[in-house]
Amino acid sequence: MTKAIRIHRYGGPDELKWDEIETPKPGPGQALIRQTAVGLNFIDVYHRTGLYPLPALPASIGMEAAGIVVDVGKDVTEVKIGDRVAYAMGTPGSYSEMRAMNADRLVVLPDFITEQAAAAMMLQGMTAQYLLRSVYRVQPGDTILIHAAAGGVGLIACQWAKYLGATVIGTVGSPEKAELARAHGCDHTILYKSDDFVAKVRDLTDGKGVPVVYDSVGRETFLKSMDALKPRGLMVSFGQSSGAVPPIDPTILAAKGSLYLTRPTLATYTALRADLLTVAAELFDVVNKGAVRIEIRQTYPLANAAMAHRDLEERKTTGSTVLIP
Repeated sequence: MTKAIRIHRYGGPDELKWDEIETPKPGPGQALIRQTAVGLNFIDVYHRTGLYPLPALPASIGMEAAGIVVDVGKDVTEVKIGDRVAYAMGTPGSYSEMRAMNADRLVVLPDFITEQAAAAMMLQGMTAQYLLRSVYRVQPGDTILIHAAAGGVGLIACQWAKYLGATVIGTVGSPEKAELARAHGCDHTILYKSDDFVAKVRDLTDGKGVPVVYDSVGRETFLKSMDALKPRGLMVSFGQSSGAVPPIDPTILAAKGSLYLTRPTLATYTALRADLLTVAAELFDVVNKGAVRIEIRQTYPLANAAMAHRDLEERKTTGSTVLIP
């Protein structure tokens, strides 16, 4: 037997239960992982509340973890017993001590990446990679806007964009978070709850606006974000921590300057194993070079995932959070 955090019905953090379950057995193409670190991400909240419904309940949640391969099923060639591995996305269920995963979704960790760091960086770091290198390829001299700059993706993206030669404008929710973002590559910080971030962006860009906005906040920032873009700019909506974005009339994109809008996901950008390995390798490279620092700013016992969810939803957390089985 092993243990996992599961939900039996959708709702608040108190619905997260520390259940005893059967230890899974790896099927063909799968590896059994003894998990040593589990990542915390806002998508976990969406699954817990039912905003993103799960196939059936009860179910474990969680999209990211790292650990040691302890068994493999038939026809597994990607990993072997004893490998340190990590993963992000796939089927929810990382909030567990032991987990069987499809081996082609696992990435073997290099020696310089710890398992806790991997659990803190795979989903958020690979998200930063595809946002900055694929969705919009940031170039030296670009000025870009990143919302939630002191969050998990935000801190990584600010550092990475600065390394690429961009000027980074970031919105944050408090002076303390502004200081944190500036320490991680953010050139200009804006308190979006009290300041008009559109006016600030226009001032910082001599009225031109930015070519791209990366928005994980959603409802509170979405429409205004388009006003911060230059003509033919790209609105990248990749999260909704403040709530879902209401439906929009596509003609608004024309009215605001022939804008582009995308709602990308890491799952799509890493659907092929070759893409997964490329994205992970580039992330590991910038971390190894010191261009991006992965800072675990909070840890919680996995059994106490409810408190971690409360703190995340109340925006008490900064940077990356890891749950320890």
